[in-house]
Amino acid sequence: MGGIGSGRPSGTGRHTVDGCRSIDVNRLHKAGCLTSGWRGNWEWKYDGKRVACISLRFEEDRLVLSYNYRRNGEDLQNIEESVTTVHVPCQLGGTRPYFICPGAVNGVACGRRVAKLHGAECYFLCRHCYRLAYASQSEGEWDRALRRANKIQDRLGGDPGIGIFSQPKPKGMWRATYGVRYG
Repeated sequence: MGGIGSGRPSGTGRHTVDGCRSIDVNRLHKAGCLTSGWRGNWEWKYDGKRVACISLRFEEDRLVLSYNYRRNGEDLQNIEESVTTVHVPCQLGGTRPYFICPGAVNGVACGRRVAKLHGAECYFLCRHCYRLAYASQSEGEWDRALRRANKIQDRLGGDPGIGIFSQPKPKGMWRATYGVRYG
């Protein structure tokens, strides 16, 4: 009773956003890919090596994705998916692009306005359709505290970890502030 591994599992039990490929409308927009008639490829890399590639073309407010997908050792499927894009006006002028999620959950079209689509399975859909969680949603109290400490240590120029904090006081910071916050 009550040994290691007993009790509730840590985390939400859901797959995370970080564990799947995603397409970001803001990165595409910044790269100039959201102009009518544009064609090109988008690739994902891991340790500098290409692990996946997808063909894209933009046609009048919709992005067409062309890629191959293999499920559990089956034959490759050629998939062509069309994703509508909209430009929403910003308060201080200009517009911001968004995808309209092409997914359907329980027979009801999703239609969410999202910045990222995730390829967790066969199609690229929003994180809500795939029920994807962020990694931070499954962190415990200790993990959150450690992440915050690592973030502070990184800002001060140190290496992340729970070792002895020995970074010098940043120029311009009061000694009392440094001692209270970081000492």
